[in-house]
Amino acid sequence: MKKHNFYAGPSILPDYTIENTIEALKDFAGMGLSLLEISHRSKQFVAVVDEAVALFKELLQIPEGYSVIFLGGGASLQFCMIPYNLLGKKAAYLNTGEWATKAIKEAKMFGEVNVVGSSEDKNFNYIPRGYEIPKDADYFHITTNNTIYGTEILEDINSPVPLVADMSSDIFSRPIDISKYAIIYGGAQKNLAPAGVTFVIIKNDILGKVERSIPTMLKYSTHISKESMFNTPPVLPIFAALQTLKWLKNMGGVAEMEKINIRKAALLYDEIERNSLFKPTIPAKEDRSRMNVCFVMNEGFEQFEKEFNDFATEHGMIGLKGHRSVGGFRASLYNAMPYESVEALVAVMQKFENLKK
Repeated sequence: MKKHNFYAGPSILPDYTIENTIEALKDFAGMGLSLLEISHRSKQFVAVVDEAVALFKELLQIPEGYSVIFLGGGASLQFCMIPYNLLGKKAAYLNTGEWATKAIKEAKMFGEVNVVGSSEDKNFNYIPRGYEIPKDADYFHITTNNTIYGTEILEDINSPVPLVADMSSDIFSRPIDISKYAIIYGGAQKNLAPAGVTFVIIKNDILGKVERSIPTMLKYSTHISKESMFNTPPVLPIFAALQTLKWLKNMGGVAEMEKINIRKAALLYDEIERNSLFKPTIPAKEDRSRMNVCFVMNEGFEQFEKEFNDFATEHGMIGLKGHRSVGGFRASLYNAMPYESVEALVAVMQKFENLKK
């Protein structure tokens, strides 16, 4: 039976990425050595990093004046590094979920934090609007896609201060106007590579404006000047990320990927709306994530939650159980998720509905 991988992260990767990485584990770049046992400073691996940076810039149309670096520590380390490097007196944050909440907590260690808007009052089931970004803030931080709750900011915000975005789970899923951002960062394990590497796209002139001393490893300028090679980088996930970037280019790029993602999300949301057994957790259609589709049993059918999860698993749908904060189900439709897998999930939902009629 074919398995359909709906895990929220670590999550599905393109077959192209997996197959090429397997080959490199056995023999990297014709060296007769595994990717796992070669020097990160070898010319063969330096070429991997250089090509990955070049494809980042090409696929996202990153303008001059920005750097792309690869770090360890996950997006969670960036919750600390961003205020360490940018927060002088005050920062503004939009609170749209658990990861934004954690970022806010870290930033408060470095200065004043102004939470300009929050959807916590309704368990983060909407994107706040109508807030005001203070013009004297050092930066404004957003989390564009909320994997737990299933909301997504689908436009590039016009901010009067430097805009910082956690794009861990929706990077490369739609075109971005990079010029509107000072920093874009994310853990790679949702839409790019295996866990273990973090990407940071950073506008170079945003740095060097805080007075505090910053530990060497936590300075962005350290890693920019050494082109991600100040210390040993996470070699395997960077190589895998390069394969995904090549796959994205072969698929037609980010604009083409957005078209596919819109189709996938529409197919599943339409079925959730139609199916008498289910309902979406996000009321406003404009706030619904294309990457993480969250839904629960409809009123009167709550007792079937475990039964449906078991039924779906038996039919090859893996990783559908929702986060404990929301319950129900979560279908993660990252870039590598084929349209046919979403069709298979819809068929399972319809089959379960027919059994319960």
